[in-house]
Amino acid sequence: MSLLLPRADGSLARYEPRPAPALPAPGGPARSRTVFAAAHVVADPYADVSPDGPAAVDWEATLAFRRHLWAHGLGVAEAMDTAQRGMGLEWAGAAELIRRSAAEARAAGGALVCGAGTDQLAPREASLARVTAAYEEQLAVVEEAGATAVLMASRALAAVARGPEDYLAVYGRLLEQTARPVVLHWLGPMFDPALAGYWGSPDLDAATGTLLGIVREHAAKVDGVKVSLLDARREVALRRRLPAGVKCYTGDDFHYPELIEGDRVGFSHALLGVFDPLAPLAARAVRSLDEGDGEAFRERLDPTVALARHLFGAPTRHYKTGVVLLAWLAGHQSHFTMVGGHQSARSLPHLARAYELADGLGLFPDPELAAARMRNLLAVHGVAP
Repeated sequence: MSLLLPRADGSLARYEPRPAPALPAPGGPARSRTVFAAAHVVADPYADVSPDGPAAVDWEATLAFRRHLWAHGLGVAEAMDTAQRGMGLEWAGAAELIRRSAAEARAAGGALVCGAGTDQLAPREASLARVTAAYEEQLAVVEEAGATAVLMASRALAAVARGPEDYLAVYGRLLEQTARPVVLHWLGPMFDPALAGYWGSPDLDAATGTLLGIVREHAAKVDGVKVSLLDARREVALRRRLPAGVKCYTGDDFHYPELIEGDRVGFSHALLGVFDPLAPLAARAVRSLDEGDGEAFRERLDPTVALARHLFGAPTRHYKTGVVLLAWLAGHQSHFTMVGGHQSARSLPHLARAYELADGLGLFPDPELAAARMRNLLAVHGVAP
């Protein structure tokens, strides 16, 4: 079963896969934390589409993966950036994904939140009025599906907003009309460079002040704030300033163990793309906190950070490629193809290291299948057995 894996320095190293692991069994949701995995979509590999055309989705494989996440007790964060919103999955496909996932969630009894944004707007169409209308259209789809909305950070709003007052106006209007509390989404420019200066300022202290102003004014309509800045210190400072009853959902795929565990003042809940590949391990770790066993939580989750930091390494927005690779190697889908052709967004040494780290964690239910698939991928790239 050994493989020759390419390294970043151009060398090849022999790797021996680990024996079949004893992965945690499915279980119920955690009681002490609210935890969502942002889920990827599975492309239809037989569709005759171009990278810039509408996404062709394998619906059965996509929904089967959501059932896998629910079976392990995780909630699903649907149609978020992990599902390639704005990077292959257009709004029409996202709307269909939301409707189908909401029906599956009702059948499975699973928790579901869904992204509502403005990605149906072409750049030339952007104005504050059109941004607001685009948000309203997507909010209606999420709420009609019976799901909780995540108000995603908007590239269009970042492009046309003149300052904090425009964010206050747009979000204020949206929060006044939502049918149920929503999650506000702060995605840093490392995930999407077009979101630089979000909340009206490149100064993060000023941006935080604007966000907190929106939350405080509309606290009854805000379930929580999802923070993806990869800055643990800043996230802790923000969550300590949130009004009572408003959750902080960590989106920090570098520091999630310490943020979820928390401190004597508080803790973060989770809405994480890295929990897509880590689902069995992450779910079991968080249930340790239900038992008051913080030591076991960290023993289970800390070893996963090396893989997370590798997957989300710069350019961070391409982390989805490694996530889909691991889903294929773990047997959750039959191919390594992504909507928009993004399977080509990471180098072969990057993918090889992702395989090695995931195998070392025991993430593959069938190591022989994972090794065989990795060997085929290496052969396509000219690496001899």
